[in-house]
Amino acid sequence: VLCSIRMSDVSAVEIVPFSIEHKQAFRDLNVEWISKYFKMEESDYKSLDHPQEYILDKGGYIAMALIDRKAVGSCALIKMAQDGNYEVAKMGVDPSIHGQGIGKQLGIHVINKAKELGATRLYIESNRILVPAVSLYKKLGFQEVSGIESPYERCDIQMEMILV
Repeated sequence: VLCSIRMSDVSAVEIVPFSIEHKQAFRDLNVEWISKYFKMEESDYKSLDHPQEYILDKGGYIAMALIDRKAVGSCALIKMAQDGNYEVAKMGVDPSIHGQGIGKQLGIHVINKAKELGATRLYIESNRILVPAVSLYKKLGFQEVSGIESPYERCDIQMEMILV
């Protein structure tokens, strides 16, 4: 368990932009869920070990969920090659507080941030065994699409949201 949070604290979640002090937490939150269900892949290491270079410097964004200044969740927007397209990626929440709405808060935040950045389409790759995550994406307004090649072995569902 990454941290111990009382349920009453979840209402005090603050969503903030990534800063260098969040680098280890960003990595740990995501390695936690990826390693639990899958294996780490080359693309994971690139974005988690080098978020500044791989995500932020390329026009992306990372949101961090904090409780009492402690990182308990993350979600990234990775700018894709096609103009206006961003991938929603690396959404991880401390497992000790799953089901408390932090993923939803992060999702809403990055959708709004994507609109600010001029995004016209958001894209997600996931796996159907992550039932709560796929359900959340659908509740947020993402719809399943097919026919796009994924760099991830674990990907068995792709979803998109058109913003215009």
